[in-house]
Amino acid sequence: MIGNKIRELRKKHNLTLDELANNLNNRYPDTMNFNKGKISKWENDKEEPRLSSVRVLADYFDVPLDYFNGNEAKILPIYNKLEEPRQEKVLNYAKEQLEEQENSNIISMFDKPQDDEDYITDYVEGLVAAGHGTFQEDNLHMEVRLRANDVPNEYDTIAKVAGDSMEPLIEDNDLLFIKVTSQVDINSIGIFQVNGKNFVKKLKRDYDGSWYLQSLNSGYEEIHLSENDDIRTIGKVVDIYREG
Repeated sequence: MIGNKIRELRKKHNLTLDELANNLNNRYPDTMNFNKGKISKWENDKEEPRLSSVRVLADYFDVPLDYFNGNEAKILPIYNKLEEPRQEKVLNYAKEQLEEQENSNIISMFDKPQDDEDYITDYVEGLVAAGHGTFQEDNLHMEVRLRANDVPNEYDTIAKVAGDSMEPLIEDNDLLFIKVTSQVDINSIGIFQVNGKNFVKKLKRDYDGSWYLQSLNSGYEEIHLSENDDIRTIGKVVDIYREG
């Protein structure tokens, strides 16, 4: 499978998903925007990369394009040399083999072990408070195992939630996929650092023009911001991950 080939090459070169995505974007700026979510889905065969992306990967890793094709590169030339009636026989046989394979792979949902689900590994880089604020832990870098289907294509980092002020949308211990940006739109949920503490809140603006951070849980008061506060916008929440 092409996903296994990509993963093997990445690990052979001691690259993380992030590092590979950044290297590809830097070396091939005029192609698609590579990100670790997209590459992860390729590696787990959740998506098939376009031929143009495969060409980029072949060039980057300095391997022939046929490297990713496996047996296809060997079978196709032989198939093309066959006369039409023999091609038809080959095609019918291949269809029979595929049907037999698919039938043998059918497993009851009650028999399927949980470990059979596709997972990827990434790292939580910080804590954000859905409550009264938490100070950044610079050395967190906590490894997590994530369901590949629930990982968005585009995000820059992951943070873990501490608190319940953003319930019911965001719960305690949820993981947040964050797109790093210095600007977040009004009424959007973002990650903000206020006086050294990290929060996940909704950005709001009052009628008098003042800014504040709003909790979704009515049991928490708004955090009103002033020019005396040390405020930094870290990024926008693009998706939420929950165990179970």
